[in-house]
Amino acid sequence: MIGYGFYALNNPTLQQVNSHTKGWFKEIPNNTDFRPRTKIDNYLQYAPVVAVYALNMAGIKGKHNLRDRTILLGLSALITTGTVIGVKNLSNEQRPNQQDYLSFPSGHTATAFAAAEFMWQEYKDESPWIGMTGYIAAATTGALRMYNNKHWLSDVVAGAGFGILSTKAAYWAYPWIQRKLFKSTGDQARTSKIIMPSYNPQFKSVGLTLTLLPGNK
Repeated sequence: MIGYGFYALNNPTLQQVNSHTKGWFKEIPNNTDFRPRTKIDNYLQYAPVVAVYALNMAGIKGKHNLRDRTILLGLSALITTGTVIGVKNLSNEQRPNQQDYLSFPSGHTATAFAAAEFMWQEYKDESPWIGMTGYIAAATTGALRMYNNKHWLSDVVAGAGFGILSTKAAYWAYPWIQRKLFKSTGDQARTSKIIMPSYNPQFKSVGLTLTLLPGNK
């Protein structure tokens, strides 16, 4: 998916596919000139994450406890945000609405699919059907980015790839991080150190927040 996105940056055939897809969304009733626009995608991208914590509160346990799950989510978000912002600035692709040159890849789609993969990893053993619902929200987010004329098809496809890969990388790396951070000493309670990414859309700046949570004895 990531490879498709990069290849489409300079491939005339795939760029035509992008243009045809844009035209298809423009032909949707009541979307002439891509108006009116919807802002649902700004919130839908986080739906799988909210669902994971809501399910846990409802008694449907996932793969990890609250501490581990939150660290995994923070690590995934950090990888996703860092990668997407870096590639956006390097690719310099203009958005279909000509707003700026930060079109590739789609950050909303990357966040949505990172969250969907997070939900899948947590609930695929408990119930594959629960795990798959996050991908419905993520796919809808990607479609809405094109409906709003914010991204090309290739931006969305690559964003999905970056999001999935970021969460998978977090799950691959976490066992090593867990061994380094949580070394128990007797029955002394451990403190969980969680590094969470933060993003200020007004100044387009990325930061880190350190949170301490009590761990298990």
